[in-house]
Formats: sequence, structure tokens, C-alpha cells
Amino acid sequence: MTVETDAAGLDLGQYLRHGDRIVMGQACGEPATLVEALIAQGAGIGDLSAFIATSFSGRFTPETSDSFALSSMGAIGVLRTMAAAHKLGIIPCHVGQIGPMIADGIIGCDVAFVQVSPADADGNHSFGLIADHLRDMVAKARVVIAEVNDQMPFVYGDSLLAGSDIDVAVHVARPPVEVAPAKIGPTDEAIARHIAGYIEDGSVLQTGVGAVPDAVLRLIGDRKDLGVHSGMLGDGLVDLAEAGVLTNARKPIDTGVSINGALIGTKRLYDFAHRNPAIRMCSADYTHSAAVHALIPQMVTINSALEVDLTGQVNAEQSGSSYFGGTGGQVDYVRAGARSPGGRSIMALAATAKGGTISKIVTALSGPVTTARSEVDVVVTEYGAAELKGRSLAERAKRMVAIAHPDFREELDRAAFDIARRGF
Repeated sequence: MTVETDAAGLDLGQYLRHGDRIVMGQACGEPATLVEALIAQGAGIGDLSAFIATSFSGRFTPETSDSFALSSMGAIGVLRTMAAAHKLGIIPCHVGQIGPMIADGIIGCDVAFVQVSPADADGNHSFGLIADHLRDMVAKARVVIAEVNDQMPFVYGDSLLAGSDIDVAVHVARPPVEVAPAKIGPTDEAIARHIAGYIEDGSVLQTGVGAVPDAVLRLIGDRKDLGVHSGMLGDGLVDLAEAGVLTNARKPIDTGVSINGALIGTKRLYDFAHRNPAIRMCSADYTHSAAVHALIPQMVTINSALEVDLTGQVNAEQSGSSYFGGTGGQVDYVRAGARSPGGRSIMALAATAKGGTISKIVTALSGPVTTARSEVDVVVTEYGAAELKGRSLAERAKRMVAIAHPDFREELDRAAFDIARRGF
């Protein structure tokens, strides 16, 4: 039987045990009330650990998280603060691996914290703004604690949460986490112009959120019959729909429907998604599935990097001793775009960092290889697009030098000459 309560009446000590492992809903589906209760009450339970894939709420800080050990797939969103303070355990993995690792007990899930919409007439709740690995969490957990939020939109998806599957329902009425659109600068606009040239009528898009993706979406309002199959999207989804260019009409699967794993944006996006049959939230075993991607022609995928070397190796995680990103779904979608008939896979980054003092096109990566050079198709900076797929290492290096900042080309060209001389 489900226990019904509110935030003031929630005593986690009644449901959590010493040493429990908690997995939480992430991104804009983060259950704020449950996180606040964990911060306030965790020390009294003892030896707790928690996994959250991403966080944008700002609730996790080195000061608030002393009573439990926090881990994630990367330092995405405000989790960078936790990583910088050495308070974040980073599990390198692809988004699509998280659900199976929860199911197999590799990522422990004794307790599931989820945020859901109010129930429909049949007593089922929507997971709202995220789907990803929630189904796996609920199936594995000993205790399912659901924050039932009157302000969470009911978004259609590949799974609902039955009221009978909730052990503790915490009723709240508060705005979900919002992520404001990023400020678009001249460099972002220049990168976006190069990317937009690869998007044609009927293209199916995957992208993230941020200044470059937003700038790209602003430039393609004249296209026809665009589609979406993505791990996440922001308010730009609304812009495309309102411009009449997002129809999903040419997709051979999920025709007429935008497939997504996480909605990361503002109330404008959430209101648009509420009971909108043109949007379907799907678990990562669908959004990131190679078998599903193989059925989608003209897929254009857009991902980002911290740095790319002259041969096309991509680092999207760590710069020196600082951890900034994560593996995420990058590799899955790089492969999807590069292998899609008529599609392209684009890796986007500014040519420099730290006020132009550091080149992000490099001779050797300063961190791990997130995406192998054998997978990379097109690399884009504000200086142009380097098409690498099917090119020799010598030709790749030449093309990468051409899209680097002019201040660094001479040094990079010397390294490219050595590659050409050796052949590798």
C-alpha cells in the first residue's frame, strides 16, 4: 500500500536503511523535495550513497553533500563544482549503459527517487521531463519514493508509473528545475552556420542543449519536414515546431513524433510538451539504440568536444586535472549520424579557449579519448568544417589545421607535416 505524505511529513529514516544506495531522476526531472530531504536527513541514516546522471539544480554542493557519497556519469551541469572539490565519483559509461548496469546491480539501486506528474484517470503517472533509466530504477529498487508534483507536465512516453508501484508518494506543488537558454555569441553563431549547411529538408536531428545547438536551430527555420530523435532537447524544440518545420513526416519509424530522452529547458518547453501527442519520451534503450538508429536515414547528429587532435580523436571529458563533461551519449550518436544513409555526424567546438590563449585543436589530447578517431565524421569550428571520414591521417591533419585558430596554425602545421612524413 502506498504511503501518502507531503514534504513536511517525509521522514526518510522510516524507509531508508544504513548503507542504502539511491538512484535519482536527473536533469530537469530531479526530485527537488527528495534531494532536500536527503541533504537534511541523510546523516541520521548513515553510509548512504547516491547516483545522479546530471544535475542543474545547484542543490548538490560540497557543503550539502557531506552526509552521502555522490556519483555520476560525469561532471555535467552544476556537478562540475562537485568534481572540482573532489566530491564526485565519476563512472565512465555511455548513457545507454546506465539502465542495464542498474538492472544487473553494478550500479546499486536499493531506493529510487523519482519525480512524476499527477496521476491520470487510470491511476498512472508520467515521468514528465525525463525517461532514460527510470524504468530500470523502479524495477530494481526495494523502495520507490515518488515526488508527485502538481506542476510536472504529463508527457507521453514508452512507460508510465502505476500508482501501485509507488511505496511513498510525496505530494508537492513546485516548479520543476529550469535551464535557461544559453547566451549565443559570435563564435557560436559562426559554428552554427557551418553546421546548418549539413541539415537538409527531411533531416532527423540529434543535439544537446547550449549556445551552439540553439544557434543551429535558429538557422534552419526554412527547412521542411525535419525530425527529431535525440537524447535531450531544449526550448529550441518549440521554436522548430512553431515555425512549422518540425513534422517528423519523413521518418520511416515514429512518423509524426519527436523522440526524446530528456527535456531540458524552461516552462515554455514544459507547457508545450504537456499532453502533446507529437512528443514521446523514451528510455535510453530506445533513444540510444544502434538497432533503432539503423532504421533512420538522413540522421544529423551534433555533439561537442573539449578538444580534438589532428587525427580526429575527441576528448569531451577532462582537461588536464579538471573534469568538465562526460561520456554521455556521444559515441552512440556519432556512430548513428556517420552510418545513417544521407546523414552526417558533426563534432562542434570553438577553436580556442581561455580568451584565445589555448588552442582546442591540439597535437595531443590532455585528457581521455571519448570518441575514437575511427568514428569521427565532421569536425566544425568557427573557421570551417573538416570532413574526416574516410580520409588518411595525413589528410585529416591538414584539414584540422585549416579549421584551427590562425594564431596556432604554424605550430600545428609542423605536427601535421610529421604525420604526413610518417604516414601516421
